Amino acid sequence: MNYTSISHRTLGVNFTPFGEASVILWAPLLKDAAIQVVGKEKLPLQKQEYGYWQLITHQIQPGDRYKFVLNGEKEFPDPASLAQPEGVHGHSEAMDITDFPWTDSQWNNIPLADYILYELHTGTFTPDGTFASLAEKLDYLKELGVNAIEIMPVAQFPGSRNWGYDGVFPFAVQHSYGGARGLQQLVDICHQKGIAVVLDVVYNHLGPEGNYLGAYGPYFTDKYNTPWGNALNFDDAWCDGVREFFIQNVLMWFRDFHVDALRLDAVHAIKDFSAVHILREIKIRVNQLMKKTGRTHHLIVELDLNDPKFINPLEEQGYGMDAQWIDEFHHALRVTATGEQTGYYSDFSGIGHLAKAYQDAYVYDGQYSPHRFKKFGLKAENNPGQQFIVFSQNHDQVGNRMLGERTSELVSFEMQKLLAGAVLVSPYIPMLFMGEEYAEPNPFLYFVSHTDPDLVEAVRKGRKAEFAAFHALGEAPDPQSEDTFHRSKLQWDLITQDQHQVLFRYYQALISLRKQHPALKQLNRQQLDVVYNEDTKTLLLHRWHENQHVLCLMNFSNVLQPVTLPTYAENWQKLFDSADLQWRGPAGTPNSITSGRAISLQPESLIIYRNE
Repeated sequence: MNYTSISHRTLGVNFTPFGEASVILWAPLLKDAAIQVVGKEKLPLQKQEYGYWQLITHQIQPGDRYKFVLNGEKEFPDPASLAQPEGVHGHSEAMDITDFPWTDSQWNNIPLADYILYELHTGTFTPDGTFASLAEKLDYLKELGVNAIEIMPVAQFPGSRNWGYDGVFPFAVQHSYGGARGLQQLVDICHQKGIAVVLDVVYNHLGPEGNYLGAYGPYFTDKYNTPWGNALNFDDAWCDGVREFFIQNVLMWFRDFHVDALRLDAVHAIKDFSAVHILREIKIRVNQLMKKTGRTHHLIVELDLNDPKFINPLEEQGYGMDAQWIDEFHHALRVTATGEQTGYYSDFSGIGHLAKAYQDAYVYDGQYSPHRFKKFGLKAENNPGQQFIVFSQNHDQVGNRMLGERTSELVSFEMQKLLAGAVLVSPYIPMLFMGEEYAEPNPFLYFVSHTDPDLVEAVRKGRKAEFAAFHALGEAPDPQSEDTFHRSKLQWDLITQDQHQVLFRYYQALISLRKQHPALKQLNRQQLDVVYNEDTKTLLLHRWHENQHVLCLMNFSNVLQPVTLPTYAENWQKLFDSADLQWRGPAGTPNSITSGRAISLQPESLIIYRNE
C-alpha cells in the first residue's frame, strides 16, 4: 500500500473512483483498531507495515458519521477527519473531497513578487463570520487593489470563536465557517476574480482541547518543548508517520482545495534534527505535485531566526521556502513612528534600523541583540525582495497588545498614511491587516470559546499574568467572552464615512502606483539606496529600474523638516504626496523640483518623486 501518494489523499476515510471507502489509520502502538459508523456494525481494520491500519469497504458512504475504536475500548474522532460537524469531541463525517465542481481550470497563480496581501480572520471579517459572507466582500478587496488574501487558520477548533491557532484537526475545515465545501467554494470564486488564496497553517503545535492525536500514537515528543507544550514529533522514534501526516496535509490544501500558498506559523518552533528537515521534505513533495499538476504553489513561513537557510533554494542546501514574514521591518517602523520601546521593541532604535530593514531585510544579521543577550542572525545578501513580506500591523502585533489596539487608535491620521506608504514603497511584498485601509477603530482582541471550564480559567489567568505590568490600563478583556469576539469585528458601515473613505482611497492610490511604476513594482534589493537623518527623523529611499528612478521622502517627526534632493538626476516630477489636500493633508509640495534643492517635508508625511 502506498501511503505517500502525491495524486490523492491516503489518510483517514477517502473514496475510490469505484465507490469504495478506503480507510487508513496510522497508530503504530495499538493492538487493535476498528471503525464504528453510526447506525452500522463495527468494522475491524487490518494491521499493515510501518504502523498503518487499513480497510477497503462498501459499507461506508459520504455523509456517514464515525469514530475509530482503539484497542476495543475507547472511541475517538479521526485524526485525519475532513469534517467535524459536532465539534472537536464529536463524530467525524466521511466526505469525498475530490467531487467539487471546480471552474478555475484557466487560473494561474499570480507571481509571488506581484502579491498585494491582505490578512483576514474569517470570523471577524464580516458580521456572519463565514466563507460565504467573505466571498461577498471580494469585489471590495479587488477595488482596493488586493490580489491575494491570507486567511488565518481554519483547521477545526473548539467552539466557534478562536484565532485559529488552537486547531486540533489539521484536515478538517472549521464547521462554523462553512466547512470544506465552503472553503472550496470561496477559493473557486477568488480565482474567478483574479485573487490568490493563502492559507495560514500550524505545524508547530496543536491546541489543548480536543487534541486526541496522542491517543493514536507518538505524534508528540518530550525531547523538546514549545511555548505551547510538547513539540510535534518530527525526528524521534516513529516520526515517519507524523511527518507523512503533515506532508499529506500540505498536499491536500494545494491539490484538493486549490489553495495558492500556505503561510506556515512560527516555523522556528518546529524542532527537527533529521538529516532532511521537515520543511525541506515538504518543499520536495510540493515540487513533485507542481510538476504533476502544472500549477504553482508557494510556501511562506513565519520565522523568528533571521536565518536565510530557511528561504535558500534546495540546491543550495536550504529548506526552499519561497518567502518569510519579516517582523523586524514592522518593529523598526513601529519604533520610528511611536517611540515605543518596551519588550521586543527594545532592540530597535528607530529610523536607523528602518533604513537597515529597507537595505538588508534583516535588522539583526550577526550583531549583538540586547533583548536576547547574544549575537543574532545572518546576512540575507542573495535573497530577492520577493522573499520578504512586510507590514505595519498584523494579527499578532495588534492582538497581542492587552487592549488589541489597531494603529488607527495609536497614531495620528497623518502617521497612518505615512506607515502605509512606508510599507507600499518597500522592495518587499506588502501585507495589509483587515480594516487598516479605512482605519477600523475596533480592536482585534484575543478570543476563544473552549468548553472545558478549567482550560477557560487557565487561559484567563495566563492572559492576566501576561499583562500584569499594564494593570494601570485596566483589566485584560476576557478571552472567553462572546463580547470580546464581537468587539473585534469590522464595522463595514464606516468605509463610506469621512476620513475612513479618504484613507481607503489613499491606500487604493498607493497600491495602484506601486503596480504601475517599474521602479516600485520590481523587487530588486540591489537597485536601492537609503539615506536617513536621526535628528530630523527623515528618510530618503531611492529605488530604480532601468531608466526609471523613484525617490520616496519620509518625515516621521511631528514638525516641518527640510530635505535636499540628491543629484541622481536633474529634474524630479511628483507622483504622490500624503500631505496633499485630497488626502486631508496640511499642504502639498511642488509638482516638479530640481536636484540639489531643499524642500520642506510636512510633519508625518511621505512624498514620492519620479525621474525617467
